Amino acid sequence: MDAKEECSQIPVISIVGGKSNSGKTTLLEKLIREAKRRGWRVATLKHDVHGFEMDQPGKDTWRHDRAGADVVAISSPKRIAVLERVSDDQPLDEVLARIQGVDVIFTEGYKHADKPKIEVYRSAVHQQLYSKLEELIAIASDVEFDNGIPCFGLEDVQGICNLIESKFGVKGSAG
Repeated sequence: MDAKEECSQIPVISIVGGKSNSGKTTLLEKLIREAKRRGWRVATLKHDVHGFEMDQPGKDTWRHDRAGADVVAISSPKRIAVLERVSDDQPLDEVLARIQGVDVIFTEGYKHADKPKIEVYRSAVHQQLYSKLEELIAIASDVEFDNGIPCFGLEDVQGICNLIESKFGVKGSAG
C-alpha cells in the first residue's frame, strides 16, 4: 500500500465555522486531548491563506531557508519538522498524502474541501450554519439544531469522539 492509499484510509474530519473566532481551535484542542486520552494517534492540518512562519529569525533552519533551500528539515529525539517551499497552495489531498501513521486527521481552515465536517456554531457569532447539511457529520454548538445532524454541546468532546469512533471505526492503542 502506498502513502496515498494509506492516507485515504485515515479518516479526515474538517473542523469548520462560518467566521473567525467561532471557537474552531478551542474545540479542536479539546478533541485532540480527548482523542489522545483514548489512545488515538492524531494529526492536525491547519490551512493558513495568509502564509506562516514557523522558524525563529536567526536560528540555523531560518538561515537555511533564507539562503534558498527548497526543503528544510530539523530533527531531535522528540520531533521532526519538515518545511518545504512550494510555488502555490497545494491541494488538500496532496498535503494529506504526506501524513502517515495516525488514526485520525483533523483539519482546520479547509471549509470548502470535500471532507466530512464538524461545524462550530456559537449563537453570539453566527446567524446561520455555514456548511451544507450533507457535508456535516456533526454540529458543536451552544444552541440546539433540529435538522437531522447530530448536535453536541461545545464541551461534549466525549460525545463527538464517540461519533467519530462509531462512524469511522477509529480505535487507538487503548481500543
